[in-house]
Amino acid sequence: MLPEDMIVDDSEMEPEEEPAEVVIQDEQIEKILNGIELDMEDYAAIYGSMAEIAESARKSVVTVTGSVSNVDWFNNPYESKGQTSGIIVAKQPKEILILVNYEKIIGAESIVVTFCNGAQGEAQIREKDINTKLAVLTVSLEGMEEGKMDLVMPADLTASSSNRAVIGKPVIAIGSPLGNGESVCYGILTSNNGALNMMDSSYKLVTTDIYGSQNASGVLINLKGQVLGIIDNSHNSEDMKNLVSAIGITELRKVVERMSNGRKQAYLGTHGTDVTQDANENLGVPYGAYIMEIEMDSPAMEAGIQSGDVIIGIRDKEIHTYGDLVNALMELQPDETVSVKLMRQGPEEYVQMEADVALRELK
Repeated sequence: MLPEDMIVDDSEMEPEEEPAEVVIQDEQIEKILNGIELDMEDYAAIYGSMAEIAESARKSVVTVTGSVSNVDWFNNPYESKGQTSGIIVAKQPKEILILVNYEKIIGAESIVVTFCNGAQGEAQIREKDINTKLAVLTVSLEGMEEGKMDLVMPADLTASSSNRAVIGKPVIAIGSPLGNGESVCYGILTSNNGALNMMDSSYKLVTTDIYGSQNASGVLINLKGQVLGIIDNSHNSEDMKNLVSAIGITELRKVVERMSNGRKQAYLGTHGTDVTQDANENLGVPYGAYIMEIEMDSPAMEAGIQSGDVIIGIRDKEIHTYGDLVNALMELQPDETVSVKLMRQGPEEYVQMEADVALRELK
């Protein structure tokens, strides 16, 4: 047989019949669901599985206590303490790095971290972020008993994405969602894309239906034990004060990396958003970082940047979204002077301009 004889002529083949599309009517779906019965053992098994996930994730949760010595009206010495939950973001041979809300420990004379196995260590603040009120602490492992910290594990920050978390899916709050240590709550994700109006940032608020404390702390995780966000109820509206919310981990990763490396935050002083396709096509607004507000006496204001400007470049980086601008600032240092390209609306069209901005440290 010759090679050409082995080629099949498609025209001689009988077309295969496509499988018929199966359509299930609503009545059939309802009948199927009505036929499913769960007893108490099924519910116990579900919550048992969730408890195992929470228990495993708690290996990365710590209790952080800040202490301040003082005297009362009668000159009697006493010690006041502030306590909050944090998570381990890195475990290195010589130190452990911990992410925590610093409001309850700022100004403390001593900071003690208690790990899941009961081990304790003195902590120092490596760097903090003014916007989120988060800080990275460092605990030295020198002097720790060998094998003592084997149970302690860093949290899974890389595999989760708050933006892709499916609304309506179960979530678990661990740490101190009820305001006291070592509490656990279960619920569902109710939203994951609420924009937080913070300067030089593009954080998202992740919300749940979990009823907790207004002073809740800790982390929100999915059913894989992956971190979705750092609990922070201070951004809730008046009618949702006690519902557990979190700052999405997607936008926080680079901030955690910056603080872990001890780098300061470069301060520009803008509040902004992305330019939508509708605004671009119908209003002629160019794509870039649309500036909605400028902080008073900020480097941006001193350089002449105004509300309504669209930043399209900073130094040698092109800016297509406000997130691009935030990421570019992460790579810059305070006290640097950078060239900013922007578009400003003129009488008939947007005009390109350039401004030199002297960045500062955010304090």
